[in-house]
Amino acid sequence: MTLKALRLLLAGTLATVALWAADVTGKWTYEMPGRDGNTMTGTMNLKADGSKLTGTISGPRGETEISDGKIDGDNVSFNVVREFNGNKMTLNYKGKVEGDTIHFTMKMEGGRMGNGAGREFDAKRSAT
Repeated sequence: MTLKALRLLLAGTLATVALWAADVTGKWTYEMPGRDGNTMTGTMNLKADGSKLTGTISGPRGETEISDGKIDGDNVSFNVVREFNGNKMTLNYKGKVEGDTIHFTMKMEGGRMGNGAGREFDAKRSAT
């Protein structure tokens, strides 16, 4: 196989993989179990560009940009860095897309939730 043919094959494979990526662009709403049995509600505004994911997540503490967003087939992941009382914390979100639902697990780096299973919740695609 020539180098040119190998490049064409690789480009075709990458284009095909991009087509298989889940379409997560849009507004998503969620409810997540919080402290003391309280439920936290929030919104994600996501934008997919091939395997790159950008957007914001909004909740009781306001709106925050996501970072390191990735899409791999029907798997999505991103981080949210928040500051609380002068301390920064990173929240890692990993999800699996199934139609108009993303099944997420959120873990905090370090801290109480860093070593555990994390919090599980579903985000639903919003009609608006």
